[in-house]
Amino acid sequence: MLYFIVNEKSKSGNAKQIWKEIEEVLKVRNVSYQAFVSEYRGHAGKLAAEICAMDDNDICLVAVGGDGTANEVINGITDFEKVRFGVIPTGSGNDLARGLSLSKDPKNGAIHILNAMKKSREDTWCMDLGEVNFGEKKRLFAISAGIGLDALVCKKALKSTIKDILNKIRLGKLTYLVLTVQSLFTMQTADAEIFFDREEGLQKKRMIFTAAMNFKAEGGGVPMAPAASACDGKLSFCEAAGIPKWRTFLCLPFLVAAKHTSIHGFSVTDAKDCTIRLSRPMVVHADGEYCGEVTEVHFHCLPGKLRVLK
Repeated sequence: MLYFIVNEKSKSGNAKQIWKEIEEVLKVRNVSYQAFVSEYRGHAGKLAAEICAMDDNDICLVAVGGDGTANEVINGITDFEKVRFGVIPTGSGNDLARGLSLSKDPKNGAIHILNAMKKSREDTWCMDLGEVNFGEKKRLFAISAGIGLDALVCKKALKSTIKDILNKIRLGKLTYLVLTVQSLFTMQTADAEIFFDREEGLQKKRMIFTAAMNFKAEGGGVPMAPAASACDGKLSFCEAAGIPKWRTFLCLPFLVAAKHTSIHGFSVTDAKDCTIRLSRPMVVHADGEYCGEVTEVHFHCLPGKLRVLK
């Protein structure tokens, strides 16, 4: 059965009209489906869990919304063995859709999903997911998770009027750039000890951020880990530490151009597991969703966890 979870408020409310266009495609093709509308933060995850509970057959579950909506739906899936996941992007960043090389046109996206449903479950493409553990909590992520600057930017973006304004003039991607510059010089850094794949800890002074990347880019297309792959059983950890904030600021153009990996103070490490212990609390996010502040966090890759309709 085909199910849609729709966030009509994404893209500053334009997603409601986009969903109507998708429904026209479904009606023309005489497709049987059920649609549910996400009405508040966290609702998409609850809807996904309810769908998993009421259907024991092959479930094709499609998120219509931004990266946050997709993350909620993925975290709501209670049985990954019976679910095939799809996404039609209507957000501002759309990093998941970009990483999956999906069509930007919603109608074409719907058609691609319908065609992908014709494949057997065994022939459906599988991708890794990441899991971030903090305190007694954990959260799955499809694109990235992290601590420090990028997480702080994600926290601010959730309530930012800048994001709403830029979305209305179709410049939503600039939200993350504006908030990054704004946050960089006001945030507090922390000293850190990092353990990759349970090896001996590495000492990092004045950590600015660590981003655990499943795909290459986050924040509206910033290639934090240019060589990252979502089907290699590992995460790519991009770090910035031990350098002044002003130097980090000057390096932002290199970061956007994917030329930062050889610059002093930046590093990218591939690993299946990573534990970070901090000298003071830092903000943590998963796929742009604010998760709280932590002094210890663990990232883990779940190989081939999610079947994707693409």
